[in-house]
Amino acid sequence: MQLAVFGLVPMRVRAWQLLYRTSDLHGVPDAAVTTVLVPAGPVRALVSFQCAIDGVSSRCFPSYALRRGARALGAIPQLELPVIAEAVARGWAVSIPDHGGMGGHFGVAREPGYRALDAVRASLDFAPLGVDRECPVGLWGYSGGGLATAWAAELAADYAPELRIVGAVAGSPVGDPGAAFARLNGSLLSGFSTVCVAALQRAYPEVARAVDTHGTPEFQAVLATAAAHTTLALLPRLAGKNLDRYSRTSFTDLLTGPDMRGVLDDIRPGAHPPAMPVLILQGVHDELIAVADIDDHVDRYRAAGAAIHYVRDRLSLHLPLLYLGTPLTMNWLADRFAGTPLPPPATRTVWSVAWRPREALGHLRFAALCLRLLCGRPFQPGMLAREQISARRRG
Repeated sequence: MQLAVFGLVPMRVRAWQLLYRTSDLHGVPDAAVTTVLVPAGPVRALVSFQCAIDGVSSRCFPSYALRRGARALGAIPQLELPVIAEAVARGWAVSIPDHGGMGGHFGVAREPGYRALDAVRASLDFAPLGVDRECPVGLWGYSGGGLATAWAAELAADYAPELRIVGAVAGSPVGDPGAAFARLNGSLLSGFSTVCVAALQRAYPEVARAVDTHGTPEFQAVLATAAAHTTLALLPRLAGKNLDRYSRTSFTDLLTGPDMRGVLDDIRPGAHPPAMPVLILQGVHDELIAVADIDDHVDRYRAAGAAIHYVRDRLSLHLPLLYLGTPLTMNWLADRFAGTPLPPPATRTVWSVAWRPREALGHLRFAALCLRLLCGRPFQPGMLAREQISARRRG
């Protein structure tokens, strides 16, 4: 297949899509798709990048949104392509699973972890990758992708113990989806609450029953709207909508009912400590994900014995932290692949993750990479060298 920036500008990278066996929420066999990017030179490591799919529409799935010719304006994976390219430029192969499955199960517990880990297995078994199961693996995701990464990190030791996962990075990983639903309802970002309810009712009969019992016919129409649009196209349509208007009870009461309470407890990560070291990034003043929810998420992991390195950024808002945190993430994963010793786990609150000298240099390189992507130029060292040789010969 061919990837393209916003579906338009071809991306110069070898890519395939793999259909593989995995499991759903209840352990029932299921099929899923991962998009695998292979660098120009030898593969040094494999990164499983969980996109912030944050949607139910299939146009939000990376297997479609990242393709050349995709009509997926407003799909968040299209905004994440530069950070994926940065990993490929490092000589790492990247697996990008449709971790919500073919049914668009955004926010469902455990399923994203199963799909991400089985995608890693499928990728390592894929002959063009040229590696074996001993290849070091890193997990990475931001926002909804950070939540999926947390599930994969939690499940890895029991579900895929043979994989050599050396580290995971979860950026703004939601922490407590139920608390986020209640907080965002009626806000300018209430579309996130709506689309998650639309997804959860597909996987949890309890949610479907609660919606049928307490929701008005207009509520079903709102959920249908959420399921039909890409994430960023949906947000302005549902901005400021308070779901209390579409329920025979308040949205908060709906969430605290016994059936829904069980679901919300199920979809909250943090009960099982990851076996690998984990870096968590979060903005202190994030307008979408509350820093208190991430603080509690970190506390749950640490109480269970996990090695969590937690960095809180005072200046970044939600989306900017994805890009500002990319050099830090790249350097941290590179150190894990190299086996560099880690300092003791700690919480650091900084003004900005972008200001350290090592990361500042990374931002210059990342900016140059983004420019080359937008111009359709090679962005990997091996490809750049070949282009320069070819240009000299033409000259």
